[in-house]
Amino acid sequence: MRNRPVLFLLLALTISAQMPHGISGGVVVSQERLASEAGAQVLREGGSAVDAAVATAFALAVVHPAAGNLGGGGFLLSRPANGQPTFVDFRETAPAAAEPRMWLKEGAYDEERHHHSLASVGVPGTVAGLHEAWKREGRLAWPRLLRPAIRLARDGFPLSENQAASLAAQLPEFRKHAPTLAQFSREGLPLRAGDRLVQRDLARTLVRVSRNWADFYRGDIARLILRDMKANGGLLRSADLRAYRPVRREVLRGSYRGVEVLGAPPPSSGGQVLIEALNVLEGFDLKAAGAGSPAAVHLASEALRRAFADRARFLGDPSFNPDIPLDRLLSKAYAAELRTTIRPDRASVSAPDRFTWPRDRPDTTHLSVIDRRGGAVSLTYTLEDSYGLKRIVPGAGFLLNNELGDFNAAPGLTDATGLIGTPPNLAGPGKRPLSSMCPVILVKDGSVLLVSGSPGGRSIPSTVLNTVMNAVDFSMDARAVVDAPRCHHQWLPDRIQVEADLAEATKAALKAMGHDLIEVKKQGCAQVILVRDGRTEGAADTKRWPDSGAVAE
Repeated sequence: MRNRPVLFLLLALTISAQMPHGISGGVVVSQERLASEAGAQVLREGGSAVDAAVATAFALAVVHPAAGNLGGGGFLLSRPANGQPTFVDFRETAPAAAEPRMWLKEGAYDEERHHHSLASVGVPGTVAGLHEAWKREGRLAWPRLLRPAIRLARDGFPLSENQAASLAAQLPEFRKHAPTLAQFSREGLPLRAGDRLVQRDLARTLVRVSRNWADFYRGDIARLILRDMKANGGLLRSADLRAYRPVRREVLRGSYRGVEVLGAPPPSSGGQVLIEALNVLEGFDLKAAGAGSPAAVHLASEALRRAFADRARFLGDPSFNPDIPLDRLLSKAYAAELRTTIRPDRASVSAPDRFTWPRDRPDTTHLSVIDRRGGAVSLTYTLEDSYGLKRIVPGAGFLLNNELGDFNAAPGLTDATGLIGTPPNLAGPGKRPLSSMCPVILVKDGSVLLVSGSPGGRSIPSTVLNTVMNAVDFSMDARAVVDAPRCHHQWLPDRIQVEADLAEATKAALKAMGHDLIEVKKQGCAQVILVRDGRTEGAADTKRWPDSGAVAE
């Protein structure tokens, strides 16, 4: 997350539930423990994994405003205990006024408009998407699921040191918009740890959503959004809000060493990158190499390098790109071809002759749920930047996204600064921008093995790949799956991103192979549930975000 404060060291939290005859109790894992508790209480009342995910997501909109949201969008992957997996795409859409050259000003790229103006706001999908998932798989009443979020917004909650520092870091941006400054400061001064954050406008909005979710798109909430757009040059109109629909898409399916992999389809690239990379890695003996070894990091990076190159060439909104060759990209035969191009002792070279990468925003959040019946949900959603546009809808209390910044800059505009202008992901009316979000569920012998996902921008599929390798190849427990050092390669720039606590000997060996390394303190914030040997373990990524929490039913 940009401008995130230094993390405070807390004891890592893992919740376990014994399973002698199936799931004895559910678990919710998210980036804020208060939100996890809201979901766990729903499970205690007999709610489904989807019920718990919905309650947790709405609570995150209150207690984790950097990425939890009403004004953004994302993806929900569900596997009911008795039923087919489903995938709800509630990614934001571009308004009718969007067009491929909208980020140019007098022929030059205008980054401010692309990422920091009301023109960058997509039609929010979160409320419609959560309602769509609940409508199909919910067991408890819709208003019940919003009750914890309403209470947290109306009555407030004491800020942790981490939350207070995050808000304080954004004060210079918040000062540009009076409603945002009023909500997230004390008359312009930073809130401190222990202060209660009360969000009364947001509470009223949540009450309206609990009574009628469609109010967000066609009622009083919609009118507040449109008033702000009209007064300040935004592009969203009533027809854009009314036209929004979440989309149920076919789950991407793969396999890895006998384990079924359920992943996210386009417009997310997460499933494609993850499954393609796993297919490549399946031909190597990672277990013999060992976790965190030079060979394991090298091979994972080479697999990711190739999967990300294919992402750039082919992926976008499938409604506008009907010829995405997913069958080939996800095939074992294609992976075998790619595998022959990898040298076990030498780094490949990413050829930048046709593509370079745009800037990437890492600010997203993820939650994982499993219920007592064995149903599971993996949900990732976002505002794009940290706190989105840093702009509260006046009178409504929620932050707007700046998600259209995920569209490519302009047709043919590809340069050394990292802009990209390839056709599949150019802006257009009703189009959904390409995403890196990667909710995943692994299934072994008919039962859930792993639920995983993470924030982190383009590093998300790599973070999830690391958790899968740790669980499947290296047989780690949930705590180790989450805490182990991570790596990331995205084709361009041609380098491996490694966490600073990766062994120095491994870093030296990778450099000797010809890899360029960049060190980061942390990568992502994975929220993981692992089911093994009759035990369900939920591990929150407190190592990278101290307020994360795993809560058992």
